Amino acid sequence: MATVLECVAVPRASATLVFSSPAKLSSSSINSISGRRKFAEFKGLKVRPVRSFGSVSQGSSSSFRLRRGAQIVCEAQETAVEVPAVTDATWQSLVLDSGSPVLVEFWAPWCGPCRMIHPIIDELSKQYVGKLKCYKVNTDESPSIATRYGIRSIPTVMIFKNGEKKDTVIGAVPKSTLTTSIEKFL
Repeated sequence: MATVLECVAVPRASATLVFSSPAKLSSSSINSISGRRKFAEFKGLKVRPVRSFGSVSQGSSSSFRLRRGAQIVCEAQETAVEVPAVTDATWQSLVLDSGSPVLVEFWAPWCGPCRMIHPIIDELSKQYVGKLKCYKVNTDESPSIATRYGIRSIPTVMIFKNGEKKDTVIGAVPKSTLTTSIEKFL
């Protein structure tokens, strides 16, 4: 699953940094902070104090002073398409009764290879929009589905067509392997 960067902490051992406003930073203010290198043009970064690591002293509402431990936060819009989850309650209607082919990823939050394959599933979901439906099943939350289909290792990707299991791919495989398997059933 693709995730947008939520927070970047930039600790500095240097002296106190002073900003004229807690609003958005410009590239020129970042260049003056770093002093050593020029950064590419950017937009959308804000400075937020972290109370547990540094101190903040506010002189007025229009200026504030940050010491070590400030966070620069990117509040980017979520751009990733999240593959919807299927539960025991929705399995029949979303997967088995679907008129189009369905790709189902069996995964668990603690599984490292599952996290590696999430972005690939997201890409396939975008690539085959309208031709293929993509869902994911958390095997910790819906163990009965995993048991019914004999899931013994994750990640496992299954393709269903007309309510029947047609193909199974086990493990974190390259996108080309999944594409080849999908193309057989479109």
